Amino acid sequence: MIEEINFKLEQLGEYVGTLREYQPYDIEEIRDNRTLRGAVERYMEISLACMIDICEMIISSEKLRRPDSYREVILILGKHDILPNDFAEKLAPAAGFRNVLVHMYADIDMNKLYSHLQEDIDDLELFAEYIAKYLISKQE
Repeated sequence: MIEEINFKLEQLGEYVGTLREYQPYDIEEIRDNRTLRGAVERYMEISLACMIDICEMIISSEKLRRPDSYREVILILGKHDILPNDFAEKLAPAAGFRNVLVHMYADIDMNKLYSHLQEDIDDLELFAEYIAKYLISKQE
């Protein structure tokens, strides 16, 4: 399980790095360039999917309560001190945004996409740090 999570953390790091390359663009540039917008949407989607996958792997390995939603996978890790609870509550809505990216591709709110791009990347990196610390604690 640790190897799989580490692999997902590496993927997440790569995707977040790519998203960082898009942060200098302003909202109009992203909205008006279909290729750029598609790239931002896709890398955001797979970054959030990686985060959710990691949470689900931990929930499974720790035999925690099954979540009812992607949002809840993060909240469960907060309730079990794998993530700080306040951080989990702050991050949980991002998991819901993944569903928007997957299922509502024609109606994605550009302001929300841009906000996630500008404000949530640090949280994804912090999530990875917390998970890495959790993995280290499991090996001790």
